[in-house]
Amino acid sequence: MLDALVIGAGPAGLMAAEELAKAGRRVVICEGKSSPARKFLMAGKSGLNVTKAQALPAFIAAYQSPHMAPFLAEFGPEAVMDWCNHLGADVFTGSSGRVFPKAMKASPLVRAWMARLAGMGVELRSRWRWVGFDDGFAFDTPQGRTVLHPAVTVLALGGASWARLGSDAAWVPWLAEKGVRITPFQPANMGFHVDWSPHMAKVFGQAVKGAALCVNKRRERGEFIISSKGVEGGGIYAVSRDLRQGAALQLDLMPDVSVDEVAQRLSAMRSSETLVNRLRKLGLSAPALALVMEFGRALSPLQAVKALPIPLGLPRPMDEAISVAGGVSFASVTPDLELRALPKTFVCGEMLDWEAPTGGYLLTGCWASGRWAGRAAAAA
Repeated sequence: MLDALVIGAGPAGLMAAEELAKAGRRVVICEGKSSPARKFLMAGKSGLNVTKAQALPAFIAAYQSPHMAPFLAEFGPEAVMDWCNHLGADVFTGSSGRVFPKAMKASPLVRAWMARLAGMGVELRSRWRWVGFDDGFAFDTPQGRTVLHPAVTVLALGGASWARLGSDAAWVPWLAEKGVRITPFQPANMGFHVDWSPHMAKVFGQAVKGAALCVNKRRERGEFIISSKGVEGGGIYAVSRDLRQGAALQLDLMPDVSVDEVAQRLSAMRSSETLVNRLRKLGLSAPALALVMEFGRALSPLQAVKALPIPLGLPRPMDEAISVAGGVSFASVTPDLELRALPKTFVCGEMLDWEAPTGGYLLTGCWASGRWAGRAAAAA
């Protein structure tokens, strides 16, 4: 009988495998793709944000899921930074509190990690795609169909975004048939469709910087991109959960200048001047000015600058989202992340029903839950 099986070689699965191997279990990782950590490597191409240097209570609160608290208390920002440094992927903290490897990319970290796992006796089987249950865990492999019967299993198959990199949620019906409760997936940290007029094409691909995004009673500073499809980027992602739930979006395009000061500047201008000229004199960038001309013509110049409504359409499709909400309900797992319907089978990472913003929270959540599940599986 196989001792310990991990299905999925993303951050959560690799962390579970490491904990199992540390405990002396003989570990096999089965990965459907030709190489491990495909989504992890893609996400790290523009700068791998591993965590955020933040007080633990505030860090945990960002997840909006009390179920994540125990995992994060055990493996939060400080522990992540220590782990990276001990792996040889030394990190630094940026001005925003975000933490990055000095190499900035994911590939050096993955190479060092895979070498360490191999040294611990962990076996990686690539192109082993899990295809469901058949009196065991059935796989399509380069050698044909194979069924494994492990003593313990950790499932780390990802969520439902970026299917081309492996997170395709094919596992949902197989677990549901076993009685596992699955909260339907929704896109998270995603852009939104906007029905632009043709004149907006001139600013497609440009960023609106330094705005405050006002949603419900929240004000989030951040930049976002105007694309042909709508709006996307860090500022939008920070409020995407509320927007997905139907909240309205307003922009304060001059958040560092008070309403009174903006009103004073406008009143000092000649009333005969065009709206465009007045807005330019206020210092609005070309993309910000385009947004005002798109949605603020019927408003007073003051309101258009300080409270510009942006009518959003639907969220962009799930496969364009950075992450997802939904997944295996915490009601279906024990505190050790063992599936109640499938004893000796544990789940972790984006398979679980939690949601977090970008900025290091997603990766830390995957690592922390993978570590928790791996330790529990090792003791099972």
